[in-house]
Amino acid sequence: MDVATALLSGLSRRVVADMVEAGAVRLDGERVSSRSRPVRTGQRLQIAVPAEPEAGPAPDPSVPVPVVYEDAAIVVVDKPAGMVVHHGAGRRGGTLVDGLLARFPELAALPAAGAGDLHRPGIVHRLDKGTSGLLVVARTPDAYRSLVEQFRARSTGREYLALVAGEVEDDAAAVDAPIGRSTRRRTRMAITARGRPARTSYRVRDRFHLPVACTLVSATLDTGRTHQVRVHLAAIGHPVIGDDRYGETAARPPALMAVMTPGRFFLHAALLSIDHPTDGDRMTWESPLPDDLTRVLAVLAP
Repeated sequence: MDVATALLSGLSRRVVADMVEAGAVRLDGERVSSRSRPVRTGQRLQIAVPAEPEAGPAPDPSVPVPVVYEDAAIVVVDKPAGMVVHHGAGRRGGTLVDGLLARFPELAALPAAGAGDLHRPGIVHRLDKGTSGLLVVARTPDAYRSLVEQFRARSTGREYLALVAGEVEDDAAAVDAPIGRSTRRRTRMAITARGRPARTSYRVRDRFHLPVACTLVSATLDTGRTHQVRVHLAAIGHPVIGDDRYGETAARPPALMAVMTPGRFFLHAALLSIDHPTDGDRMTWESPLPDDLTRVLAVLAP
């Protein structure tokens, strides 16, 4: 429903979600209560389009943008934990996108050129607020389309460092399980037969036993689902340290929470590889573990 409504109205899916909640969307005369409701050919969709045009994000030079690489086609950012990538429910400012627009104003023209969403100009993938690390942004419509296709074809390389609860038994393995929206808690993702295919490969980097058993792993994304690393690692009994959404108590041992930054979990996008949209050359960037996560490792012992 939200996809069809957004296509027909030209509005973003975020605004469409608000419209559904407000009762402004009807299907065959019936008020729609779920934006995920399927739509079939031949049904009548009625949309009460807002009278005022939708406003996009505004440039904000006060938002720091830690650029590690830029050229005419792309920008690579090393996002700090605590920074939200783009506007969404309950968040209308102070995001990475606002800072990017101040530094790279040409991004604002991308949605009109058919390259992306009004609220996410240039954004082709994202990192959670509590995750730090590398993220690539498109500066041109051609670069946007190239990067979107690379992520769709799974030809990009993305590796995360994660500290997880407990001792991971296998030195290397993979979690292959579909991920979709949780039916019990709509703000969470879950492994579900109705989800989209998702695969995460991981290998153990180090094991610790004191003051609490935990394992440092590197996780490689073969797909790119929302919260994929967090959901998959929690599903095998090893939630990411600090992740209270998917890890509950096991992910928050007091000895480590005492040195963790509030709202942070131990997940860092350490490596990013893409084919450059202009010449096709393979490019790779690496980001060192941030100081706040290095401090956590310093209190652990084998």
